[in-house]
Formats: sequence, C-alpha cells, structure tokens
Amino acid sequence: MKFNQQITLKHLLINNKKCIGLQFYTNKVLNVIVKELNGIEWNDEFNMYFLPNNKANLDSIYNLFRGIAWINSKYFFQESRSKELAETIDVSWFRNRTRSASFKFCPEIYLQKLELKKYSNSTVKSYVSSFEDFINYYHDKDIDNLNENDVRAYLQWLAQNKRSNPYINQSINSIKFYYEVVLGMPNRFYSIERPRKEKKLPIVLSKENVKKLIDHTNNIKHRCLVSLLYSAGLRRSELLNLKITDIDSSRMLILVRDAKGNKDRYTLLSETILKDLRVYYKQWKPKTFLFESPNGNQYSTASVVKIISNAAIKAGIKKTISPHTLRHSFATHLLESGTDLRYIQLLLGHSSTKTTEIYTHVAKSSFDTIKNPLDF
Repeated sequence: MKFNQQITLKHLLINNKKCIGLQFYTNKVLNVIVKELNGIEWNDEFNMYFLPNNKANLDSIYNLFRGIAWINSKYFFQESRSKELAETIDVSWFRNRTRSASFKFCPEIYLQKLELKKYSNSTVKSYVSSFEDFINYYHDKDIDNLNENDVRAYLQWLAQNKRSNPYINQSINSIKFYYEVVLGMPNRFYSIERPRKEKKLPIVLSKENVKKLIDHTNNIKHRCLVSLLYSAGLRRSELLNLKITDIDSSRMLILVRDAKGNKDRYTLLSETILKDLRVYYKQWKPKTFLFESPNGNQYSTASVVKIISNAAIKAGIKKTISPHTLRHSFATHLLESGTDLRYIQLLLGHSSTKTTEIYTHVAKSSFDTIKNPLDF
C-alpha cells in the first residue's frame, strides 16, 4: 500500500521529560485524527504534537494511523554502530584525573556507555574532551536541560573562534552521543547542521623520499614499522593491532583484523619487509603483538608519530607528514604503476571506489599525457 501521508517520530525533551514528537505537513485529516490520541498536546517551540514517551503511546500511534499514514521511525530508533576492537580499553586516565570544583567532568554514565560500546581509546579521549568543553561552556546550567538551540549557539561560538571543521564535527558527535545514546533519544539532534566537508588533497611522498624516510630510522624495529605503514597501506591503528600470526609469509599477505567499518581484509606483504621482519623478530622477540612496548603492551600511537617525525627531519623532508601520509603514498604509487583502482580499494579497505578516487587527483600518471602549453 502506498501512503500519501507521512508522520515522522522525533525524540523531544519537554519540561525535562522524554516525549514522542509527531511531525507532519499540515493536513486537515491528520489534524483531526491525531487529536484522538489520549494525552496529545501541541508544543509551540518544536511546532509539533507530542505525547509522553512510553510503549503504550508508541503502540497507540501505530494503531491509530495504520492504513492512513506511514509512520517514519528511522530517526526514533537507534541502529548500533559499535565495533569489536582488538585493543584493550583503558579509561583509568579519566577516573584518576585531579578533580577541580570549578570544572565540570562528564558524567560517569557517559564513560560507561563508551566502554560498553567498545569505542577505541582514542575515540574515548576525544569524545570526553570535546563533551567536557561543551558542558563547561554552559558551566552554570544543568546539562540535561540544554536543548538544540544551546547546541547551535555553542557550535557558532566554536566557528567564530576559528575552530577547525574536524573539531566541530567531533564536538557534534560527542554531544549527540550523550543526548542520543546515553540518554536513549536517538537522532534527537538529527537536524544540527555540520560544517561543509573540506575537499583537501592528500599529502604524498615520492618513492625516493619514502626510501629516505625508511633509511633514516633509528633501528630495525623502527624501520619495520615505517616500512609496513607504506608497503601495506596500513592505518596507524591497524599497524598497532597487528599480531605476529597476522603475517602470512607462505601467501605473502597480511591479515588486517577489525579495521575501519569492523571489517577484516588482506593486504600485501613485501618481500623486502619480510626479510627485515625476520631480523627484527629475532632481536626483539615480541610475544603477541607485532610491535610491543618494553613492558609487553601494544606500542603507543604517540611513539609511531614521533618515529616518523624524527626520521623525516633526519631525511631532510620538508613536508609535514604523518603515518597516514605513507598510506596515501602507497595508494598513489600503486595507481601510478598501473594498478586497477578496484584492487587499490580492496587493499585499503575502502567501502566504495569513490573514496579511492581521490588518488587520481594526485597521481603523476594522471598528467603524464598532458603537454604543458609553455612547452609547445
């Protein structure tokens, strides 16, 4: 059956009580029928009818409009996007911080929900930090009473203070996590505007500079670490989560587990890096993870960044580079050598070739057939 009428359910907080909002275009029939719901009221602020949020009222809405209008509940019910991570979640840093009476810390329930949903340690830190910035902006208000206009005012303040688009997006995510996930009101702030995505091209090193970078590492461990980031196109987190058993020398492949999007994939194992890995393994004897700290835990992300930064300085590379620069360089160099974009997509673990197509804008081979007009 095709319905001409649609009612969208929304999460509302009215007088500090959870409510079901019914949003629809003005219609004489729906305006009459909606008033048959027991306890229905109109709210001028949200410009829609609402009912207390409980199962009985939810059932009444579906029963009343069955065969009359389609109930759009995609903003009302929550889809789980949590992922299983190999890393051990450690939030002791949060609970061990020095407490200050003038600073509002995010509620314990916020942290518990992050733990239960198994967010990565880096995501936990960024969410907690961003959310605390928000609630301390409204230091004299109860956070449960803040509304959509308060969120917009804060985001406007961030923009006026020249905060980056990624930071503003991160702030939105951390705020939505509390009001939608922790408080159980999915998509309550669905209509909050986000900054337009910046379309910046990735920084790419030449093959010569990649070799210089590898050659200027301090030891065999650092050499293997940098070489793997490049030769396998790994993200930093994927490198640190690698276990010894993920290196398949018989098939010359590396198994990347629980990557972005909660997906496993295979990527390339270089013959050159395999020789270095065998030397590294004999010297350092890692037990579980391929790269471990002196106490046997996973290697830290900060250490990876420092290794690359130091090697770049020694190699005289002027570009500002990061671990992800090596992943970009891997993809670009494959494209320049004629590798099909679809294969590069699989190696990188991209869900769509649209993401991988960015490398066609930086690959030198894309411009080789174009004659510069000055050289005519």
